[in-house]
Amino acid sequence: MAKIIVQDTEITVLNEGAGDYISLTDMAGARQDDSRAADVIKNWIRNRGTLEFLGTWEIIHNPNFNVVEFDHFKMQAGLPSFVLSASEWIEKTNAIGIVSKRGRYGGTYAHRDIAFEFGSAISMPFKLYLIEEFQRLKSEEQKQLAWDANLHS
Repeated sequence: MAKIIVQDTEITVLNEGAGDYISLTDMAGARQDDSRAADVIKNWIRNRGTLEFLGTWEIIHNPNFNVVEFDHFKMQAGLPSFVLSASEWIEKTNAIGIVSKRGRYGGTYAHRDIAFEFGSAISMPFKLYLIEEFQRLKSEEQKQLAWDANLHS
């Protein structure tokens, strides 16, 4: 687990089996107070453009993705009655790009590709600063790995 600071907002980055996952909950807190973060995420997920992005990402990266359920969600997107939470998306489509965690480091996390896209929902400057900070973190991790490798050579 690592933390990055983007426009005065601390954001958690987890390294999961499929790669780096960035906290959407922390990111949403930059836009609204923490109690409304789940609403910001829900409103973003229910957008047709977001669903297209998420579904395409899953089709590329997840052989177990439930495309039939995805098509059902896609048809409903844009209707005033359509509501979708991150956990419902994960459960119904077998998605791996977004994870929902409970407990100490709880919240909604997304693969870096998806988190960068979510950054656009906060603001374009936020998205760009997020990408810069994430790249800085990865660069620091690579330097640390090289230092550790030299130390043990």
